[in-house]
Amino acid sequence: MLRRLKKAVACGLAMLMTMTALTGCGGGSGAVNASGDEIVELTWYQIGDAQKDAPEVLKKVNEYTEEKIGVRVNIINVSWGDFNQKMQVVINTGDDWDLCFTCSWANNYLQNVQKGAFLALDDLLKSEGKGVYDSVDPKFWQAATVNGNIYGVPSEKEIGSVPMWVFTKEYVDKYDIPYEDIHTLEDLEPWLELIKENEPGVTPFYLTKDYSAPTYMDLIIDPVGIEYGDDSLTVKNVFETEKMQDTINTMRKYYQAGYINKDAATATDDKSVKRFVTKGDGQPYAEIAWSQMLGYDVVATQIMDMKVTNTSARGALTAINKHSKHPEKAMEFINLVNTDEYLRNLLNYGIEGVHWERVAVTDEEKKACEGKRYIYDSKVHLIEPACKDYSVPGYVQGGLFSTYVLDSEPLDKWAEFKEYNDASEAVPSFGFDFDLDPVSTEVAGFRNVLDEFGRSLYTGSVDPEEYIPKLMDKLDATGIDTVIEEMQNQIKAWKDAK
Repeated sequence: MLRRLKKAVACGLAMLMTMTALTGCGGGSGAVNASGDEIVELTWYQIGDAQKDAPEVLKKVNEYTEEKIGVRVNIINVSWGDFNQKMQVVINTGDDWDLCFTCSWANNYLQNVQKGAFLALDDLLKSEGKGVYDSVDPKFWQAATVNGNIYGVPSEKEIGSVPMWVFTKEYVDKYDIPYEDIHTLEDLEPWLELIKENEPGVTPFYLTKDYSAPTYMDLIIDPVGIEYGDDSLTVKNVFETEKMQDTINTMRKYYQAGYINKDAATATDDKSVKRFVTKGDGQPYAEIAWSQMLGYDVVATQIMDMKVTNTSARGALTAINKHSKHPEKAMEFINLVNTDEYLRNLLNYGIEGVHWERVAVTDEEKKACEGKRYIYDSKVHLIEPACKDYSVPGYVQGGLFSTYVLDSEPLDKWAEFKEYNDASEAVPSFGFDFDLDPVSTEVAGFRNVLDEFGRSLYTGSVDPEEYIPKLMDKLDATGIDTVIEEMQNQIKAWKDAK
């Protein structure tokens, strides 16, 4: 997708500005690589804040990809809070772009597929994308399939959703708390009481406005879905389930007991707040990342077993614009990102010797991991302070299993992820996609109702006896029964066709 040299320069400048609008950036520039192949420029939209050293990293990326496959990429970073709105504009106005990040929680994959924004990739995966297709767990491809076609290349990482309680290790050690035996919300109670009585400067159960209560349910369209393990595939309103009502009542009890911070429904995470326990969305070795982020050691335990849903398995994908002028090159580039060790780590960590350096893996480490997959000869040591000038969410770019692990992480980290994925259980509704069109008006009203009541109820900040009926009345007024009926009919048809 190169036009003239002026257009390519304009695109390079646009990359430096998170929200710069990009139009007409692509085509053939006339530039060629050493093999005489014309260089094709691809425009790639990614979620995440622009990084200071991104231009230097991208220069290295393009030096490599131009010679390797005749591709130069222009990455446009859009901040987390603006990505959804920006991509709606980019897609709906027909801007010239080639690749974009999409998932179940941002730039919604299913909805973009249903409105025809993304290219079906099945044929391209057999040719230009064979390497990545063969290497990625088939369950990811199953989740990426909509109406028989694949529209996105999954970033291989954890495939399921596994909520965890995250405990500050200092207090676990001090009071010899058997955290590994704590799973349910009710299991927390004696330890929350202990911390409140003995640690007056510590918040026993620290929550923020982003906290979501464990639902034990595949929320296909929040708050509508199917409870885990329900082979009958009965569609329910989550607030009418016994488990959610028990959860909300318990949260109210904890709030009134002073275990939960009073500003929980409106708070943003303040890392300076001393806390005993909070909730996180986990994965293997999540404690290491959380400890680094918080600046102190934490330990964690699963609230429930990992469950694979469409939402969790669509946690990160790269899609190709249905109107891309260079779909073959776009797929060839995606394939290279996901299969080329040098390129993958350059994109993920930045420039070797500037942002990171290699740490040799000992013979003992290698021997301990003998026979396991995704074991590399190097680990990564981040170079301070330069690494802070290029810190990106790697899953946005591609799969994680071909990235080196940090020197603070186990050598077999990705092997553990793979085993974790293999052992995870798909919910009975895995593979079902809800067509919103018949009830789009009703569903559009859910968000406002949940924003009004959800945070307060989930954090125990309000009386459930008073506020659950108010929430139910508003959901009824939006037409939740119509949505449940429509979803039930679609699920029946899907199940009958299996």
